[in-house]
Amino acid sequence: MGSALTVGLLFNIFYTMAEIHYMSQDGLDKLKKELADAIARRPAISAAIAEAREKGDLSENAEYEAAREAQGLLELNIAKLQTLVANAKVVDASQLGTDKVSMLNKVKVENLNNGRIMEFTIVGESEADFSKGKLAATTPIAKALIGHGKDEVVEAHAPSGIIKFRILEISL
Repeated sequence: MGSALTVGLLFNIFYTMAEIHYMSQDGLDKLKKELADAIARRPAISAAIAEAREKGDLSENAEYEAAREAQGLLELNIAKLQTLVANAKVVDASQLGTDKVSMLNKVKVENLNNGRIMEFTIVGESEADFSKGKLAATTPIAKALIGHGKDEVVEAHAPSGIIKFRILEISL
């Protein structure tokens, strides 16, 4: 595995280590399952390394190198998932209101630039899936919406420019 890639991945893991990751209980459960699945893959990769090692000269053994790289990537993924789980803070939906936009709120907005009506649920970064209407709280749109109430107009500073939204509805 390239050293620049390793350093970059390690930096990302340690950089996110101190950050609290807000998410729903479902999001935490999915992360824990993903972590368990990743840990369960360790024996298969170890077996692939052992099998490749038995084939002789390791200096010219592409199978061995590929298995070692897969092991390194798996271990980095496990470390990242462990960090996310350790720093997860579950947002209790029963403690949320609908007077202002916050995590786990479903928000219906009108894009004032093009007139489209959109609906988002504001979620933690690890749960985001734009195709399912789940918008990460760290995105420019979510940042613009959070803390504002119904009928307010907000401006999101997106890479494509400033987008104005009117908040039509806030629900759980």
